[in-house]
Amino acid sequence: MTASTTGDDATTGRPVVPNLEAILGREYPVLDHGFIRVVDYMGDDAAVVQAARVSYGAGTRRVREDRGLIRYLMRHRHTTPFEMCSIKFHVKLPIFVARQWIRHRTASVNEYSARYSVLDREFYLPAPEDLAVQSKSNAQGREESVLPDVADEIRRLLEQDARQAYSRYEWLLNEQPDGSPADPDRPGLARELARINLPLSTYTQWYWKVNLHNLLHFLQLRADPHAQTEIRVYAEAMLGIVRRWVPVVAEAFEDYRLGAAELSGPMQAVVRAWLAGEPVDREASGLGIREWRELHALVGRELPDT
Repeated sequence: MTASTTGDDATTGRPVVPNLEAILGREYPVLDHGFIRVVDYMGDDAAVVQAARVSYGAGTRRVREDRGLIRYLMRHRHTTPFEMCSIKFHVKLPIFVARQWIRHRTASVNEYSARYSVLDREFYLPAPEDLAVQSKSNAQGREESVLPDVADEIRRLLEQDARQAYSRYEWLLNEQPDGSPADPDRPGLARELARINLPLSTYTQWYWKVNLHNLLHFLQLRADPHAQTEIRVYAEAMLGIVRRWVPVVAEAFEDYRLGAAELSGPMQAVVRAWLAGEPVDREASGLGIREWRELHALVGRELPDT
């Protein structure tokens, strides 16, 4: 919809989304010191529909038909119309989360530079319930939580190391908040070098601008239960923002991406055999052991004794 903007009675001809306008600039806390906030956006549900129909103006289509088209586009992976919408976030996050996040290369990123500025004394400290042992079956995952007394000791060590590293960072910089040297008799090390010993738990910040298609791809991977907890909480916060921004697209995304599963050709053949009441042998099916287990879990079928 088109509406007036606030401030000096300015008006705009671009689509605005009142539910998103209401939270522009608002910080949503994530983790212990992080946040995410919307800086700006372009487009709405109608923009996706417009792009798909290659037409300008609202036209005479009913909302129900627009919803059907968006769901069709999502279902059949017609992605270009979703690229017509964009959003810009300001994110504060631990460096190790940022290094995962940056793997999503289809966005514009401008990160706080520790070559030019001094990083804050803020570190991510996992909650006790998030401290877990290494998974035996997944090199990238966790299993059960560590015992409470072990968790307390781990948190103590993590905090101690982070604080010590930052104190040495300050010593290397030899710089007071006003920029003057803390010790006039000693030159400070260049900022680009002083930063190199800081831990990955140190917080950084960036502006992240992305189109809706690539944002949804990010959310499909990072809002998944198998994603690392520390990046998943950011994705979940962003998904809530997407629901406010493009609710019809968000509904289709959750139905056809987050709440859906993709079956390989051999998997489909096994399901057809099950529906026909035919016995299926795993080795004859062509499925590997992991894929075989995943299929049984997906359809709620008990694994046969092997």
